[in-house]
Amino acid sequence: MSEDKVLSERDKQFREFVLGGNMWKVVYTVCLPLAAYAGLLHIFKIIDTMIAAHIGTDAVSSIAYISQISFVISAIGGGLAIGAGMKISEAYGAGNYDLVRKRVSSVLFLCLIISIPVILVIPFTPQFLRLNGTPEELIEASGQYFSVELINIAVNFFNTVYIAVERSRGNTKLIMWINLIYLAIKSLLTALFVYVMNGTVVMIAAATLVANLAMLVIGAVNLLKKGSIFGFSPKHISLRKAVILPVINTSYPAVTEKAAFAYGKLIVNKMSTGYGNSVVGALGVSNNLGGITTQLQNGFQEGGASVISQNIGAGNTSRALDAFRKILIINILLGVVFMSLTLLFLDPLSGLFAGQDEEFRLLIKDVYGYEALGAVTLGINAAVMALLYGFGYTKLTLLLNILRVFVFRIPVLWFLQNYTDIGSESVGIVMMVSNVSVGICSAIAAVFVIRHIKTKFEL
Repeated sequence: MSEDKVLSERDKQFREFVLGGNMWKVVYTVCLPLAAYAGLLHIFKIIDTMIAAHIGTDAVSSIAYISQISFVISAIGGGLAIGAGMKISEAYGAGNYDLVRKRVSSVLFLCLIISIPVILVIPFTPQFLRLNGTPEELIEASGQYFSVELINIAVNFFNTVYIAVERSRGNTKLIMWINLIYLAIKSLLTALFVYVMNGTVVMIAAATLVANLAMLVIGAVNLLKKGSIFGFSPKHISLRKAVILPVINTSYPAVTEKAAFAYGKLIVNKMSTGYGNSVVGALGVSNNLGGITTQLQNGFQEGGASVISQNIGAGNTSRALDAFRKILIINILLGVVFMSLTLLFLDPLSGLFAGQDEEFRLLIKDVYGYEALGAVTLGINAAVMALLYGFGYTKLTLLLNILRVFVFRIPVLWFLQNYTDIGSESVGIVMMVSNVSVGICSAIAAVFVIRHIKTKFEL
């Protein structure tokens, strides 16, 4: 089958652009919409936390704690989306369009399989939360919230893979518009449910579910279009090794990495309850403030990994390394600028989350004052992740994230809690230590990986 019969003119032009266009322009074209979306998504997540603060400080702490449990389960879909996106992009860059079609359909089928056990957890929500060490008072406040979150997670398995498919074909503007619709629905319903109807945190989760279902419908419409190599077709579902094994081999380290990272944060939250539930809430707010920077950096990471994968598939290894260098420069600049801005305006920002609770506001300031100092090194880490994902070194990304949480975070917090009297500021110090340390380790790893790549490809 000829290229013209399976590839739209728009997809053909994008492929040629990624493989031969000016790399600065390629990076901006692919990554900026993703960074803009990630930034907007995070801002609306912050708004959710502010709305939860309207309900009460306990609501903020409940969402902060439960979110980490949700992230552990969501890691399955997120890791699968990473593997799918990389291998679809690679096949696309290589011009193997039949393989692209089979991988899209097969990965979506896998999403259906993994969503079933998630839904089956719902009747056992209290027991599941206790198993994960959730304080009893938070189980009462957030049990129903988590039940709705499980449905959100199952729906998001499909949504994250769909977004990965669109990202692999360069439809980043479409991704941004789809997610703007998602954010508009979510924010309007959240405000309605909480401010007008005086709802609980469960209604916040319900608003998210409606928005996720809307995205699912949009994704289904686009994936079921006839004639597209990026569409879903039951007849193209294949579990043959050549189709699905490379996706699984790329995905399982990413799944493990994301789950371990989220579970590590859950352990940190549990350890932080020793300082009081409000400290867990302050840590959640601090993570949200830090996310203003890191989510932008992650947008360049995700888009950059796709660009790198496509160029590798086409045999353009030098261009792939050039993409990494440009993403590294951009992410370092983002870290410097947004770290400075958030620290400059930390007083009003912390006040937005604390309401009239002055003690909670000071807790937020104490924690984030330290966490912010890792913004630049996290930018380095995100750029290196793009390099490692793009070239398929996902086992190394797993190692780096295990070091970040289980070497540089949990043991350090344990030491500070048991051998110092620093108090709740320990939580912020730990975030700074882990974020700076993983950035340094990532930079060292990048040096060795690039040397290996240049030797392997005789560059």
